[in-house]
Amino acid sequence: MVANSVCILLRYLFRSLIVVLLSTVGTNAGELALLRIGLTPVFLDDQPRILNAWQGYLEQHLSRRVEFVQRASYREITDLLLRGELDVAWMCGLPYVEFKAKLSLVAAPVYHGAPLYRSYLIVPEFDKTTSSWENLPKGVFAFSDPDSNSGSLYPRAAMRRAGLDPDRYFRRVFFAKGHRNVVEAVSAGLADAGAVDGYVWDTLERDRPDLTAATRIVARSGTFGFPPIVARADLGDSLIESLRIVLMDMTADPEGVRVLGMFNLDGFAKVKDSLYDSIASTAESLGRLR
Repeated sequence: MVANSVCILLRYLFRSLIVVLLSTVGTNAGELALLRIGLTPVFLDDQPRILNAWQGYLEQHLSRRVEFVQRASYREITDLLLRGELDVAWMCGLPYVEFKAKLSLVAAPVYHGAPLYRSYLIVPEFDKTTSSWENLPKGVFAFSDPDSNSGSLYPRAAMRRAGLDPDRYFRRVFFAKGHRNVVEAVSAGLADAGAVDGYVWDTLERDRPDLTAATRIVARSGTFGFPPIVARADLGDSLIESLRIVLMDMTADPEGVRVLGMFNLDGFAKVKDSLYDSIASTAESLGRLR
């Protein structure tokens, strides 16, 4: 057991040395390069302590300055990344499958033991009658973002399978611009139902049970590939690999484990593009892929 622990430590130290060497490629002595990381409203950005902790961790282990760039919509982050104004982004699987020819898959978060998540259909807790997609109330429905798989693409497909036209069935629909905002709208009765990222709902249940207690989960989707961390395809293999190593090695470092716990994640894993095939298939069926 001791020998195994020593092997793990040595492997971690060796990989850390590789990261330092890779991260200094192309930089001048004494110069710390900047890594610009885009974040979408999927993440709980009202808790800056989490991002501050992660920023400090990445800067220390990448030997680079890290700047987080946050925007109110998925499309803004995607556009910045494609224009080269970002280096990396934590984005939804839908924009990834739409633009994967221009992107490199770095890693995916591991949640409950796998790089997978679900979409939840939620209603206000006082609604005791809604039982499925088939009998949704015809009032107000809250989507999260037009480019969200769990908050727009999947629920639209589920509605069509249930025989509902999402553009005609409801009295009104709106995009809440964030999964937390969907939960807040449904919990306050501003929406009669909504679609939300299950990971976000679960994390809010841990951190803000007052919000989730006012909602009820009606249906859970099958699993999808967790929103990945991606890089511009032209970023450079050495930097992409060093970032991948740092993310994957967070589970071997006490501070990394602490930061992962703040995110309610188990870790990060290297994944294959096929993990997002089900999202691509749904996007193609709804005309989202060219």
